[in-house]
Amino acid sequence: MSWQHLGAVLTGVVIGFMGGLFGKGGSAVATPLLSLLGYPGFVAVASPLPATIPSTLVASREYWRSQLLDWEIVWWSIGIGIPAIVAGSLLSPFVGARPLLVVTGLLVLAFGVSFLFFPKDRSLAKESADNPGGLRPTHWRVRLIAVAVGVGVISGLLANAGGFLLVPCYTHFLRQPMKKAFACSLAVSAVLAIPGTLVHAYLGHISWLVTCLVALGSMPFSFVGARLAIKTQSARLERWYGLALTGLGIFFLFHI
Repeated sequence: MSWQHLGAVLTGVVIGFMGGLFGKGGSAVATPLLSLLGYPGFVAVASPLPATIPSTLVASREYWRSQLLDWEIVWWSIGIGIPAIVAGSLLSPFVGARPLLVVTGLLVLAFGVSFLFFPKDRSLAKESADNPGGLRPTHWRVRLIAVAVGVGVISGLLANAGGFLLVPCYTHFLRQPMKKAFACSLAVSAVLAIPGTLVHAYLGHISWLVTCLVALGSMPFSFVGARLAIKTQSARLERWYGLALTGLGIFFLFHI
């Protein structure tokens, strides 16, 4: 195994652990890491996407066993998100990626700073306990559809499953507690990765060897990350997530 292939496996370890811990597939992190390892542009962009499917399913199973999934959020996000992500994937060859990456990086950075300095998970957890049927803010369905469409199109354009945007959107716009947002994000990301994978495979953007190497590292460590997240105090987890998002946003902006 060459150093480049070993780097792909280690990339899988990183994104698997972060995905399980923070409710995201990890392809947004894998792309710049694979680029630094010398993989060509489209290979680095698209190859991690199918690798996120098994790893997110492994992590999602742990959240499901802990009864943290809100199926209304999951099914609406999938139903609206699939056509949106297909549209974004088909538009990717014609849309300039750089402006979108800048906007995405700024959004991720802003969400990270808000989690660090304006934590809200304790209040949301209390609201959730008072509403066992699930938190439903005003204009609930409109918010849910808007999140699914926006994240779906951006995910298709960037060839990822959208977990890095789903969690902050679920907490900020749908007012879901952190762990429930992680659980729903993982379940939705696993499904939303499928249409994007099919489109990018058709376009010839995926190296299946790189996909398998990334999956080899990500699957076992996504389980470890999910178990750690479930056992961690919510307030501490929110601070960790804020730091991770802030770092990801800065990383995004300095590598585009």
